[in-house]
Order: sequence, then C-alpha cells, then structure tokens
Amino acid sequence: MAEYKGTHGTKIQNYTSDPANPLTGQVWYNATTNNLKYEYQSTTSAWSTGGNLNTGRNSLGSAGTQTAALGFGGNVSPRAQTELYNGTSWSEVNDLATGRSGPGGAGTSTASLAFGGFADTGGSPEVFNGTETWNGTNWTAVNTLGTARYSMGSCGTNTAALAFGGGLNGPKADVTETWNGTNWTEVNDLNTARNILAGSGTNTAALAFGGSNASNDNQAITELWNGTNWTEVNDLNTARRGIAGDGTSTASLGFGGYAPSPETITGKTESWNGTNWTETADLNTARWQLSGAGTNTAALAFGGRTPPSTTMAATEEFNTGVVGGSWATVNSMNTARKALGSAGTQTAALAFGGAAPADSVLTESYNGTNWTEVNDLNTAQGERTGVGATNTAALAFAGNSALTETWNGTNWTEVNDLNTARFGAAGAGTNTAALAIGGSASGKVITELWNGTNWTEVNDLNTGRRYLAGCGITTAALAFGGAVVPPLSAATETWNGTNWTEVNDLNTARAKLGGVGTNTAALAFGGQIPGASALTESWNGTNWTSVNNLNTAREVLGGAGTNTSALAFGGDVPPVTAATEEWNDGPQVKTIDTD
Repeated sequence: MAEYKGTHGTKIQNYTSDPANPLTGQVWYNATTNNLKYEYQSTTSAWSTGGNLNTGRNSLGSAGTQTAALGFGGNVSPRAQTELYNGTSWSEVNDLATGRSGPGGAGTSTASLAFGGFADTGGSPEVFNGTETWNGTNWTAVNTLGTARYSMGSCGTNTAALAFGGGLNGPKADVTETWNGTNWTEVNDLNTARNILAGSGTNTAALAFGGSNASNDNQAITELWNGTNWTEVNDLNTARRGIAGDGTSTASLGFGGYAPSPETITGKTESWNGTNWTETADLNTARWQLSGAGTNTAALAFGGRTPPSTTMAATEEFNTGVVGGSWATVNSMNTARKALGSAGTQTAALAFGGAAPADSVLTESYNGTNWTEVNDLNTAQGERTGVGATNTAALAFAGNSALTETWNGTNWTEVNDLNTARFGAAGAGTNTAALAIGGSASGKVITELWNGTNWTEVNDLNTGRRYLAGCGITTAALAFGGAVVPPLSAATETWNGTNWTEVNDLNTARAKLGGVGTNTAALAFGGQIPGASALTESWNGTNWTSVNNLNTAREVLGGAGTNTSALAFGGDVPPVTAATEEWNDGPQVKTIDTD
C-alpha cells in the first residue's frame, strides 16, 4: 500500500471537500468544514486459533516464543508428556524424567528448565522440588529447589531463572529462589504469599501478578522484582487466579484465569506497559490454569480448563498491529425480516424471501445507499439460501422445499429443483455455478452442484449440520458454523471442487450466522450462541481471528460482499429487524483539529 509521504512528501494540501481517494498517511485541510484530517490504517490486537495440543491438559509448564514453544507436564496421565510448537502445530517429543503438574518453566524451546510441581513419586502425588533441564532433545535431572512447591510463578532462562510463590502442603508460599545454571538460592520473599499466579521477565527484572492468597481470595496484586526486592505496583484490572502471562517486566501480557464477582472463568487479557495494566482483546475461549509463551505483542496461550472440569487442548495466538475493520449502521431495508436469502456486494446487494414474520416473496435491491423493492419471488418461503455475484444475477434455493429460482435483474424464474429438499442450507457461487451445502431435514451432509440448469449431488460434508454459512465458488468454497443437532458447531471445511476437508474451527461455535468472502478470505458475523450474537470473525485461509462486533446482535441474517467490504442486513434480534450494516476493513479518516 502506497504511503502519502513516500509519493508526495509532507506538504498539506487545501481542499474544498475531502479527497476522493486519499492515500494512507495523507494529511489535508478541508476549507469547507474547517477540519484538518488524515488517512490511517486502523489496527487492533486479536487472538486467533492455532494448532491444538495433541493431549489436552491444564496446569502445565511452558517456555519459548509464539513460534517455538515448549509445553510440559500438566494434569494429564502420564504427567511427563512434552510437546513442541513450531508456529503451526504441536508435536510430541521426549518426556520429563519425572511427571508432574503445576511445574514452573523458563527458557526457550531448545534450552529450558522445569522445576517443582505436584509429582507422582513413591506411588502417591506429593509436592515436588525436582528440577530438570531440556537441551532440545532430552530432559536431565539437576539440583533441586530449596522449597518444594507447585503452581508457582516463574520466568527467565535455563541458566538464570526465578521461581516465586506457589503452593506448599496446604499453605501458600512467598518464597523466591534464583537459579544460576547450577543451584537454586533463596532470596527476598514476595510481599504477598500466593499460588496459581503468573510471571514474566528475567531473574533480575521480573513481574508477578494475580494468583490466590492464603484465604483463597483471587488477587489483582502485581509485584516488580529488581534483582533484590519485590515492590508492589499497580494492580491488574481484574483479580484472578490460574492466570497465564508472558513478556518482560516492562511489557507483559496476562490472560485467562478464574475471576471473582461473580466467580467465573474469564478470557480477559491485559497488557502491562511498565506502569499500568490495560484491557485488550479477550481470549476466544475463556479458561484458567492455562500456559503462555512469547511476548506482549506475539503471544501463545495453550491448554487450561473450562467449567466444570473440561481439560483443553486449544491453542491461541495473540498479535498486535492486526489490520482492523468496523461495522457502520446505514439505511435499513424497507421490510424487516429474518431467515432471508442474499446475494451480491456491499454496493449492489439483493435480499429476498424470509419471514416477516410470515413467509415472504419480497425482494429488495441495494445500490450502496438505499434499498428499493423490486419484483417478488414466485413462491413465498423462509429459510431461503441465496448466491450471486451482484444484485442483477442471483439464485434462490432451499427454504422448506427443493424449489430453485433464478433472478435476471428484473424477474424471478422457477428452474429445476434441488434433488433433496431442505432448509437452513449454506450456499456458495453464482447464479450459473453454485453449491448447496448441508441443511435439514434430510440434507445435513449433502452437497449439490448447480451448473446453470440442473443440480447434481457431489461429495458430502464431513460434519453434517444445518443453519451453517458458506462462501466462495464451486471449485473453492468454505462452509462454517451451524448446528449439529442438538449442539452448535464451530466446524470449518474447505471445498476444492471435489472434496470437503476439515480445517481450523471458528473461535466461537454458532448457528444461523452470516458469511461472505472466499475460501481464503472470509467474514463470519452474527448468529446464535444460543442467543443472538454480534460476534464477527475474519478468516485468512488458515485461522479465524475475532474482530469488531456488529452494532446489532442478530441471527438468521443476510450478508453480501467480501471480507474487507461487506453488508449485513435483516435477521432476528429479536424482534425481526430491517437494520443494515456495512463492514469496511481498510483505511480510516480521522479529524485532527476543528475550527
């Protein structure tokens, strides 16, 4: 993307109105409105889905970075399992010599340290002081901690580590020990004894935050280590135990945990700037007793558990500077309705059928500004599915039947039916080359291909479902979300023209959602989880990332456009709505000064 400074320098131009196509970085003066403005690319922070651990577990140790991490031990049998992350997937490597849950960890994926924990020694679990060092291939036992404990805070390297706090046989510890590559030495204690806390930094400049104190109260306390003493600094915004963290003493990230008031598992994420904690993007899956690796701008969260006691394998990656987008409310449809069909783009869309609340034949065309009523469908039906590249050439199918109609920009014409009647199906393609994907009653896995004249059954979905979303073309499509009766689904599958392949799931399972884009660049928005949702996720061909929500939560809505320029319209809030929103994932204009 061209930057204005690189092509035109720093001169500020005077205009009587805003320029039609400003470049990123351009600054201008609007003499009519007396505004100084500039064009900028909005960015955000976001968690996205990574590859799952091979073995789900909580209370594991960790070391490394977002692209080269080590996870070891944890509440799993046996407790010695070690896995290596390469930025995409986890692989099993050699086990710890002594299995344990709640160990401390420090170092890198090729040179790390595991210490303490709750170990199966002598036939029964007990608080453990054993230390092991990892050389990239094997674990080797070395000198033990001075004080046996589990679920402590930890940071540093395999030759210069810090262990602080933790659980003893009953009470909570305030003990701090430093590792010099050979031995552990006790140094000055934490100000507040606690366990299940998080740590970040080095053995000479560390941060300890969160945890559970002697009264089992969740803590927001943050303490700073200067190599000699701990000093209390500004608290977390949300007190919690079982939190994870990574980064440095001046730039850290804390995420997840078990939070009070009311007590709940949280996905809250906070960023530390050396002085204060600031809330940023939540984890997609709330959890506690998880682990982390990386920095405050490129982090990894993995494992943990959710209530009541579900152990997790889910992995998420945190990144700052992700290109951001937003929804803006624009002119509504003329008729509120839900479960409608849709086709087209952000500036040339078509909405048809649906329930308002009775089954409808209404069709409306959008020109980028306003909706206009045009000629009706031949048959009133709800649960319509629609595809089409523009508002002048669309296809409507399914809906409590096998009926198919084609739109030529003026009229609807009935054409050959689907082979299998269904409702709640997804669609991809155009009016001459389309896919009908899933649905119900009997069409949950069935995929049919439209060649402009007839429907032909092709290979099924791997996960049968209804009320899913789809996008793309007949040789490269994406299907995501839906309901696998009865549970909601986050399943995502990609179509190569012949077969469906399972890929990374949506971050949030949901049905009755909207979807637009291609198989490598898609947007999923709204839906039922089980109530109406405003959640929006962006697909980059590999992972889903949570982005800014719809302004109005809704389900069974319509959508048109791309992952960077989309339209969301209608749906059930409840009540049934005509509200329309535009998504733009590009440069934004900001006013700097006003006269």
